[in-house]
Amino acid sequence: MSSFTASASGPGPIADTAPLSLCAREPHVPADRLVAEMVPPPRFDSVRFDTYVPDPNQPSQTEAVEVLSGFAAGLGGAHASGSGKRRWFAKKAVAPSGPRGVYLDGGYGVGKTHLLASLWHATPAAPSLKAFGTFVELTNLVGALGFQQTVRTLSGHRLLCIDEFELDDPGDTVLVSSLLSRLVEAGVALAATSNTLPGKLGEGRFAAADFLREIQGLSAHFRPLRIDGEDYRHRGLPEAPPPYSDEQVTKAAYATEGSSLDDFPALLDHLARVHPSRYGALTDGVRAVCLTEVRAVPDQSTALRLVVLADRLYDREIPVLASGQPFDRLFSEEMLNGGYRKKYFRAISRLTALARDAKGLVAQ
Repeated sequence: MSSFTASASGPGPIADTAPLSLCAREPHVPADRLVAEMVPPPRFDSVRFDTYVPDPNQPSQTEAVEVLSGFAAGLGGAHASGSGKRRWFAKKAVAPSGPRGVYLDGGYGVGKTHLLASLWHATPAAPSLKAFGTFVELTNLVGALGFQQTVRTLSGHRLLCIDEFELDDPGDTVLVSSLLSRLVEAGVALAATSNTLPGKLGEGRFAAADFLREIQGLSAHFRPLRIDGEDYRHRGLPEAPPPYSDEQVTKAAYATEGSSLDDFPALLDHLARVHPSRYGALTDGVRAVCLTEVRAVPDQSTALRLVVLADRLYDREIPVLASGQPFDRLFSEEMLNGGYRKKYFRAISRLTALARDAKGLVAQ
């Protein structure tokens, strides 16, 4: 098996073997792992409210920290359903009136996930009584466990945090509305992030009017909290580096231990054969992702799968080195103007940040 040789000033240790291939992986994730992994991703392990740096020109960011800190402190008592140990003279727990959740609305890169993870960390409860996952991961959990078992699994929790809350089709609307209603009845507090206000969920993607009752029901569970600001990933930073040549990417992959190397079109085909709930496991042990021949995605289904992969790579802080077209040309104008545009812009933003992280892999 051949390998490239890097100079002493190269990007990293010389690999003894050829790079990994994501296309050669077909991970199988048991349901109990899906539940156990409902914690903030590695990128947000150490974030806290005091590590969030509000933009002084955006007072809503400071307000968000204050509101969420108070929300976390208010979750310190017994479970709202009355579970947990209480002395015989303690008053019966009463579920709070009004919304039982907060909803962080804002543009890309204003720090919503940082704040959501900080809320999870600040809530005074054992990790096993708090759940954190993306909207996609939550729906995948229901698919793996079944609706009733998911309700039973999560109803004893103090808090459920849902990142990147999006409703992409009528089935998800009804599913999530029913799930959250059951969890709220059980006393679970909710927190979510999205680029869309609760009352506007589903707009532009399906006949929202036909599901207005379900959407309004979701909105009633949350207190919207607007967070203004610019994308911190691009604040004061240079633009993403231009794509490298196939030779540069391949050489860097061979010279970097734990890297993967795949042809981009082949990887897109492989993603269609792997359930999105397994995309995280697909990257287990991978320290850098190297891609050749990046080009625009051919259709919306492929694009949405790529969005999920971009989220998992970003969560795990895995740099991405690529040749071909730049990441801001992955999605067509029609896609960027369509109902999923917020997902596509988020993917571009995150892949751009990971491309910056990968610059050190290429020998200068």
